[in-house]
Amino acid sequence: MSPNGSDRSSRRPMRRKLPQVLTAGLILATATGCTYKDFPRLGMPTPVTEEAPRILSLWQGSWAAALATGVLVWGLILWSVIFHRRSRTKVEVPPQTRYNMPIEALYTVVPLIIVSVLFYFTARDESKLLALEDKPAHTINVVGYQWSWGFNYIEDVPGSDEGDAKTSKELAAIPDRYKEDFPDNAGGVYVAGTPGERNPQTGNPGPTLWLPKGEKVRFILTSRDVIHSFWVVPFLMKQDVIPGHTNAFEVTPNKEGTFLGKCAELCGVDHSRMLFNVKVVSPERYQQHLRELADKGQTGYIPSGIEQTDPARNAEKNQL
Repeated sequence: MSPNGSDRSSRRPMRRKLPQVLTAGLILATATGCTYKDFPRLGMPTPVTEEAPRILSLWQGSWAAALATGVLVWGLILWSVIFHRRSRTKVEVPPQTRYNMPIEALYTVVPLIIVSVLFYFTARDESKLLALEDKPAHTINVVGYQWSWGFNYIEDVPGSDEGDAKTSKELAAIPDRYKEDFPDNAGGVYVAGTPGERNPQTGNPGPTLWLPKGEKVRFILTSRDVIHSFWVVPFLMKQDVIPGHTNAFEVTPNKEGTFLGKCAELCGVDHSRMLFNVKVVSPERYQQHLRELADKGQTGYIPSGIEQTDPARNAEKNQL
């Protein structure tokens, strides 16, 4: 058999398998739990805070930019493959071009423009998401520790007479610039979670953080040991919980329900057990829950974390 005949016979099985491969790919792409309503979010969960749609919009815009870039690159590749393929009748080497200044300038300028545009929108949205208002409606100190989470509700709760949050030694690691917005005479209540704890309604592991719907909440993030990361999945946002450095951000929940949260930073051997739940309820039910914690004797605060490092303290002074 001639070499050409051998090549043709070897290509036939591949041609027969091609429809099967394409069919399998189509099934994998469509046989998922997503519906047409989920597709515009491109894998993101449904937002449950007033701030989350800004993050979703940035995510969708990034995908649109990536798709446009991909279509352009794939189009140029296919165009060069089709229109500059080797001819069967001509075997000579085509003219060689050492460089083309306009094209090379284009290859340099276009990526710079793309990166600059992405940087602008990212910086714009980040500044909005991390902006802190004066005197938020609620302040919660989220404490990360191996291997669970604690929540200090910095509120003036009836039945809690454990002093003032502004002078509490348990909250000494929190910088003064955050304490200025603490309510006066806030004895507060707390939850100290354990990995074996479960939400009584859903059965999901970890402690439960309660939040009021429609009211702004400031999270002050502190750690007792190593770097953790506070991530409530449908908030579409997470932030590191760093020992010796305090981070903070604010959200306004706008949908009631119980949602999953987890640590998004590899923090040690039992990192996978650092789970928690977030329960969004009406403001009235939220205040009732705080009174229930006080009735259980969970008044005052648990230790918030490690004292601020000098670089972090100096950075905070420069921001004042």
